[in-house]
Amino acid sequence: MPQKIKKRHLLDYSILIPYLILCVLGLVMVFSSTSYLLVEQGQNFMSSVINQAVFWLLSLVAISFIYKMKTDVIRNKAFASMAMIIVIVLLLVVLVIGQEVNGAKGWLSFGPVNIQPAEFFKITTIWFLALKLSTRQKTIQGKPFFNTVFRPLVYVIFGLLLIALLPDFGNAAVITLIAFSVIMASGINYLYTLVLGIAGVVGSFGVIQLINLTKGSLIPAHVYSRFAIYQNPFKDEFNLGHQMVNGYYAIYNGGLFGRGLGNSIQKKGFLKFAHTDYIFAIVIEELGLIVALLVLALLFYMIARIFLVGIRSTDAFNSMMCIGIGSLFLIQVFVNLGGITGIIPLTGITFPFLSQGGSSLLMLSICIGFALNISADEKKKQYGISTNNRTSKRKSIPTKK
Repeated sequence: MPQKIKKRHLLDYSILIPYLILCVLGLVMVFSSTSYLLVEQGQNFMSSVINQAVFWLLSLVAISFIYKMKTDVIRNKAFASMAMIIVIVLLLVVLVIGQEVNGAKGWLSFGPVNIQPAEFFKITTIWFLALKLSTRQKTIQGKPFFNTVFRPLVYVIFGLLLIALLPDFGNAAVITLIAFSVIMASGINYLYTLVLGIAGVVGSFGVIQLINLTKGSLIPAHVYSRFAIYQNPFKDEFNLGHQMVNGYYAIYNGGLFGRGLGNSIQKKGFLKFAHTDYIFAIVIEELGLIVALLVLALLFYMIARIFLVGIRSTDAFNSMMCIGIGSLFLIQVFVNLGGITGIIPLTGITFPFLSQGGSSLLMLSICIGFALNISADEKKKQYGISTNNRTSKRKSIPTKK
């Protein structure tokens, strides 16, 4: 056994290896789902996968950088507050000069690179709330809700309003659920949790009914079309329901074993967003339901490991960060699969690690970096290892007999 323990020895491979496998599969599926149409358009058939690969390399650099950070830096209030302010400023800039795509003004263009600030608001919300609420552990149950939880939420609510104005209701809904998950994990009185939960369910039901009663007059037309058609897309198969119907065909075509990698029919112009929203439908069509379930199992295993680090942690900040990150992954999977299967309206939320989208991949990878750093921090505490990032003297690590 080595006498000195470096931080790389504490790397949590149960999180890292699934992440790497999913990202490699994502590159394969991005290439498969985009190459045909790129050739048809006379473009470089590798351009989409090259762009995704560049963002993945940046993501690996970001993971390495975050993992090597001292925990004191991550816990720095000024650092987290600055990140929150920067993202909010970017959202304001997007609202004014952002590039509109599919009815939502959510992207900033820097030459060939497009950045979506709403994606980075997700991890910023988790980080900011976890840091603020972890310092209120002694008073979070005794003091009123507005004195402990609501004040940090003001920044989050302001950011959510900006995202809703873009309008990007899919990401706004995801961020709301993420914030709710972190608050529930903060140790808040269960009565507040119960009230917030009931208010969320009733509010969601009320909004859906209001949209149906007003026939979408209160929201953008492209958003209402998703509500109007999701329960039965076949009633308008060649117009509003076209995307969902062809998603169903892709899933049906795949069967148990798939048509073979690269042999999807629906990606050839039938599914407009085969490489983003509907990437998982293409996975089923080409690789089959069995492989798709194995991919889900691998993703859920990684999410469970992240949740487990948070549940086992005796540190409030570490616990809320991991629970928030695990919730983010779980919510995105549910929203994406719920949309393509017709359980909920389509929202434009990508499938984690598989869908094309540089901002999404980079944000999710930053989450992995935080999770790996926190996992290493918990191992240090468990084994009584010094927190020196360069070299750490091992006090006592149990060995297998």
